[in-house]
Amino acid sequence: MLWRADEYIQDQRAGHASEGLFCLIPAYQAVVTIGQLIHRIRISVPEAEILVVDDGSTDETAIVAQASGAEVVRHRTNMGKGAALQTGFGVALQKDWVRYIVTLDADLQHRPEEIPILQARMKTSGVDIVVGSRERWGSPMPLHRVLSNTITTALVRARTGLTITDSQCGFRLIKRRVLEYVSITAPGYEGETEFLLRAARLRFRASSVNVRTVYGTGASHMSHWHTTVRFIETLFAEY
Repeated sequence: MLWRADEYIQDQRAGHASEGLFCLIPAYQAVVTIGQLIHRIRISVPEAEILVVDDGSTDETAIVAQASGAEVVRHRTNMGKGAALQTGFGVALQKDWVRYIVTLDADLQHRPEEIPILQARMKTSGVDIVVGSRERWGSPMPLHRVLSNTITTALVRARTGLTITDSQCGFRLIKRRVLEYVSITAPGYEGETEFLLRAARLRFRASSVNVRTVYGTGASHMSHWHTTVRFIETLFAEY
């Protein structure tokens, strides 16, 4: 079923994921990669239900996602990654069976084959949020991203006290109860930082686990200057 985010959303599926795992993919202009990503998720965690939030794409992202078997919600216009995540969180919370939400980018920078690694870390550590941690130095990550990631992660750690090693990684496993208290108001990429700040404020616990660094799989829609400014504003906001 293809829904629009500004309409009432009601789950009409007959069944649901047996393990309570819900995969959320914010997507914008991802027609080239979205089908492959959904296929790989189905192989890696067949028990999971998949939602794609198409953030105002003008290509056939939503059509391919739906044809690949994912549930799809569409924003009429491009609102930003934070807004897409919050839309997806809202859908997840409407489903009583959902216990865990994993977020992945649509451009194949996150390997769904590593979802069980995040699950294992959450089980052994007992934390509420597990964040993927990409190798920076000596990896395919561009140098400017290495530097910005290193600095922003250090700032987020200092601000929150969370023991995470890659605060900008969008590959995350989140317990349902976190989303019942934490929401994102920032519309762009800074929304992922806001989420960690709000979670830390409420004393939810987070941990990192090493995941593979993948780059060059899709076009970036990030504006570095605007993202940096918004990150700084988010970091020092009161929550």
